[in-house]
Amino acid sequence: MSAQARRWRLVLGAPAEGGLGGLSGMEDVAMDRALAALYNADEQSSGEKRAGGLGGSAPKVARWLGDIRTYFPSTVVEVMQRDAVERLDLTELLLEPELLEAVEPDVHLVGTLLSLNRVMPETTRATARSVVEKVVREIERRIAARTITAVSGALDRAARVARPRLRDIDWDRTIRRNLAHYLPEHRTVVPQRLVGYGRRAQAVRRDVVLAIDQSGSMAASVVYAAVFGAVLASMRALKTSLVVFDTAVVDLTEDLSDPVDVLFGTQLGGGTDINRAIAYCQQLITRPADTLFVLISDLYEGGIRAEMLRRVATMREAGVQVLVLLALSDDGAPSYDHDNAAALSALGVPAFACTPDRFPELLAVALDRGDIQTWANAAASRP
Repeated sequence: MSAQARRWRLVLGAPAEGGLGGLSGMEDVAMDRALAALYNADEQSSGEKRAGGLGGSAPKVARWLGDIRTYFPSTVVEVMQRDAVERLDLTELLLEPELLEAVEPDVHLVGTLLSLNRVMPETTRATARSVVEKVVREIERRIAARTITAVSGALDRAARVARPRLRDIDWDRTIRRNLAHYLPEHRTVVPQRLVGYGRRAQAVRRDVVLAIDQSGSMAASVVYAAVFGAVLASMRALKTSLVVFDTAVVDLTEDLSDPVDVLFGTQLGGGTDINRAIAYCQQLITRPADTLFVLISDLYEGGIRAEMLRRVATMREAGVQVLVLLALSDDGAPSYDHDNAAALSALGVPAFACTPDRFPELLAVALDRGDIQTWANAAASRP
């Protein structure tokens, strides 16, 4: 059997064996069995069950999870785990500690565990926390350094002054800025504009308020936002607040030292009242001109829409930099309320999705009060 025929046989399952031939080798047979247990358990048109199925047994599922981790790369394992939960309704089995120990931790699994947070028995909670922590630490490793670098650069640019004192002049930038005024006969640059940095004691301090929609569809965004919030909270030049909301609002700012605590303080699912969340966040804003407000939501508003839009307009008029993300994840184009997104755009607040890898750059643009729409358009055209 050719490599191409082998792949198609694994994809199509046993019914394709007549046309493509049988699998050879114990590993291929084991891979086929693992795929069949998940994807061939549906009813056939004849009404008979295909071979396979995971049933409702935690030990059987745990063995299956071990098999797929043996035979498939981690990216495929994550997809298969997600499909198993959705297709075979294995959510309740995730409350079994021995099953959690067998899974490949990923963002979507964390979202599922958080949705079960309120019904999770104490015997499972410690195992679930270790799964969540493993994913969180991997995300931190991926984004923390770039976030700190990008945000620090934006804050440094904001701290520059046009008329610095002699000891505060940045001579390297001053020379480069004034190269057009080079006098060859004197072999010197005549600086018409000095560039410098404000003294550290006078450095601009910015406030960041993150408001995160914790409806079920926003699970991955909640995970990433919690980690970013913790990274920002670790920076002394920023005062970071984080709230999560559905129809109620919960302020988790005090937990920002540990994003795992933040995540276990959320409750995924339920309705959405964006207006109430923004009303609460307005109380946290004491220095509008120095505040970045980030709303992460699919904008399906269950509250008072007109009032929500008025609050955003009021923030903008007061000088708050407002950023709306429809999703903060790697999941591709999100589902969102197009009417509310268009209404926000009309207020000068573009709404778009952003991947975690590009969020540090977006934060820097926003903190530097750059053109967010231009950045979004440029980012969309990049691979």
